[in-house]
Amino acid sequence: MEQDNAWLVNRLAFIKGLKKSTETQQLLVLLAEQSTRTPEEERKLKALIKTERANDKAQAAKAALNQLLQTEKQAQRKQRDHELYQVTGLLIKAGLVDSQTGKPVMDKGELLGALVGLANVPLDHVKRVEWKQTGDKLLKG
Repeated sequence: MEQDNAWLVNRLAFIKGLKKSTETQQLLVLLAEQSTRTPEEERKLKALIKTERANDKAQAAKAALNQLLQTEKQAQRKQRDHELYQVTGLLIKAGLVDSQTGKPVMDKGELLGALVGLANVPLDHVKRVEWKQTGDKLLKG
């Protein structure tokens, strides 16, 4: 029971600190601060406390879910960034990007054009097999 009273005292302080409280929260504060209550008011107060506790738990659960989703999104962004850094490493290993400056060693338009040309080569083209073999050797060595 003492724990219930502590929760109520803390919750009342929280509600009073809100810029805008609901009607039920205002009624809860009003009834809780009355020194004497009728049996009907006592029943209303208990119902309001039960409702406010449920709302408090729901809010906490929602916050925990949002934190979980945020953590998941952060992990996905981290994985995406890791993949991008690895691709940049490939460009450096191929000699297309300077590892110190991070800038292309050739004209950006020329580099982009070459990459577009590569992207347009069909998947079953014989040149792709040759490129893969060369790339695999460089990655191992």
